[in-house]
Amino acid sequence: MALLLGIGAMGIWMSGRRILPQDALGVLSTLALDIALPSLIFVNILQNFKPAEFQGWWMLPVWWLGFTFFQACLTAFFSLFSKGENRREFAVSLFFQNALFFPLAIMTGLFGQDSSYIVDLFFFTMFFPSLLFGSAHIFFGKSGALDWRRIINKVFLATIAATSIRLVGAEGFIPEFIVSGLSMVGSMALPLLLLILGGNLLIDFKEKGTLYLLESTKFVFIKNFLFPLASFAVLLIIRPEYNIALLIIMQAAVPPVTAVPILTERAGGNRQIVNQFMFISFIVSLISIPVIMGIFGVFFQPPEP
Repeated sequence: MALLLGIGAMGIWMSGRRILPQDALGVLSTLALDIALPSLIFVNILQNFKPAEFQGWWMLPVWWLGFTFFQACLTAFFSLFSKGENRREFAVSLFFQNALFFPLAIMTGLFGQDSSYIVDLFFFTMFFPSLLFGSAHIFFGKSGALDWRRIINKVFLATIAATSIRLVGAEGFIPEFIVSGLSMVGSMALPLLLLILGGNLLIDFKEKGTLYLLESTKFVFIKNFLFPLASFAVLLIIRPEYNIALLIIMQAAVPPVTAVPILTERAGGNRQIVNQFMFISFIVSLISIPVIMGIFGVFFQPPEP
């Protein structure tokens, strides 16, 4: 967690010193989300997904669907504790967690970049970007035509392509220099995303405005502590396999996804309060995620190698 926040702080410093100008953030975002991240996912699945050893891989999106329904129920209940004028922003920030970037960094640090848990994460979250970009506007009562480019996104296509290649056993036909090149490009994804996050936070907080301290405190207590504890209670009851339990508790414990402020602004919501929710949740996660994962580790142990 300190590593994540440290790279984000470097992005704030670079943006403040104009080493990373505002105009460059859009270009870097496209590079990170449309090129580096799909490359990372494609190579990781291609190299580490072994269908004979991952016979239940297709159940991971089903588990994600169940987790998402449970999180929607929690969101509907806990949103009632927010002020009426902030309820939409409160709900959208609760519901859409940082499903990929935080878990990816944490799992890479814990298990290594080539771990099978990383592959599990990609399968578990393969439909999350489509849900995010296809439904975030609904929280603000907006309707409109679906943007299929957002729903059938490059991350989803990379997952499908790599999985299909492995299932038919055609990975040997892909030249090694292509895989190595994509691997080098993919390794940029996480550092770029964290630098961009830091730069965006600095830009947003340069605009002075209302400080929503009470609402932010309520949000962080619910998002960083009550959400993962509620999920942990359910895990104790259903007792899934370790990899499933690990994915669920991590998804429940992470702060909001970084795209929420942008989507909120597009839908006509209060971007400022969402930024405060996200920023404070990120800072508190330095403490809350290790605490939650420590509790989780007492009751759930990884299988013996």
